[in-house]
Amino acid sequence: MPVSYNSWIFVSLSSCYPSTEQGAKITAHYNTNISPLRNLIESFGPSQGDGESDFGPVRIIVINHGILPTATMPITAMSLERWNHTINTNLTSPFLVAREYLKQLSLAADEVKAKANIAFNGSTAGKFGWDGCADYATTKSAMMYGLTLSLKKEIVKIAPGRVKSFPLSRAPLKKVASARDIANQIALISSPTLSGHVSGQVLMVDGGMEGILVQQDTRAI
Repeated sequence: MPVSYNSWIFVSLSSCYPSTEQGAKITAHYNTNISPLRNLIESFGPSQGDGESDFGPVRIIVINHGILPTATMPITAMSLERWNHTINTNLTSPFLVAREYLKQLSLAADEVKAKANIAFNGSTAGKFGWDGCADYATTKSAMMYGLTLSLKKEIVKIAPGRVKSFPLSRAPLKKVASARDIANQIALISSPTLSGHVSGQVLMVDGGMEGILVQQDTRAI
């Protein structure tokens, strides 16, 4: 079973740090718990402004909110209510955010369009599936391969970041990715200088999960 972070906001806030270190202006929002945001405010200081008029046009948008159902169950036991809730939160919601961003981007100057980026946060479940969480895996797969590949011609770059990791004993790199590992890749793929000709790619940040150790031979050589 894949290992997930307990809080999506942990990954979300961590993604801010590499960008701020490079001089970017960041806006962050929360749903129900403001406590994690206070650390960000203490680190960088609060700033008030009126959107684009004070901060300039939005060049990079990281869409990484989502839910992971706490209970695993076969699809035969999964209610339509749970299925729809996961789909709406993990797939429909990112679609709406991306759609509205692209609407505004279509009115922007060519210079802004040339440096615009959308980064979706995916999951290894979207590629390998997840027994007992078919709803979650379906949303991530649809986002990573259906939505991303369809949008790659509408914007310069779109790169889903892979957030999940596999059990440590079976991961080739023998380590669990930190939120900062993901954040660094988001900063890299969002840079028009370092990744200016990359579009519609799924960036695997999974510690080599594609080379997973299915069975470890302990016999002496």
